Amino acid sequence: MRFFADLHVHSKHSRATSRDLDLEHLALWAARKGIAVVATGDFTHPAWRAELGQKLVPAELGLFRLRPDIESAVLAALPARCRRPVRFMLEVEISTIYKQGEKTRKIHHLIYAPDFAAVDRLSAALARIGNLAADGRPILGLNSRDLLEITLQSSPHAYLVPAHIWTPWFAVLGAMGGFDSIDECYGDLAGHIFALETGLSSDPPMNWRLSMLDR
Repeated sequence: MRFFADLHVHSKHSRATSRDLDLEHLALWAARKGIAVVATGDFTHPAWRAELGQKLVPAELGLFRLRPDIESAVLAALPARCRRPVRFMLEVEISTIYKQGEKTRKIHHLIYAPDFAAVDRLSAALARIGNLAADGRPILGLNSRDLLEITLQSSPHAYLVPAHIWTPWFAVLGAMGGFDSIDECYGDLAGHIFALETGLSSDPPMNWRLSMLDR
């Protein structure tokens, strides 16, 4: 089955985002654009986590939809040809800044969770490291490999995807704050990295030129 998805999103609780970045607007505009699955963004932020819990209900395995009364109101505001329910995935972007190999590393990661129980386990672990309420995309002094380990411990169905991998300052392969390979960044757990976000600094054909990214 082929469908369009937007899997890197933020909420109104992240810096420099719209006050209208709520679930209703995400669903409304996704439906207008023909996007079937949208990430929630920012699930570690306490206020956003509470809103997600109030407004989302389980749909298919690992996917959620708006509560029926909210979904009906969103659909009613759409043109008839756009009235199709949108699914949500629980997602957050984490910024890690740390020293490794005589260099300051600044890496952004996307984390996806299958359910709210995994979200809460992950958030509880990360809250012991940094302030999750300060920003929807929290900045943590945590090694990338250790963040991946915490993700895997939260649920066997949770996973991590390196974000916008070539962005110079904040990415796993970035020239200023990154590494020379995925393996160097995530160490013994690198085998759990099965997907990458190319971001706006590259496109798939550029990445296909590197055999180390083939898997």
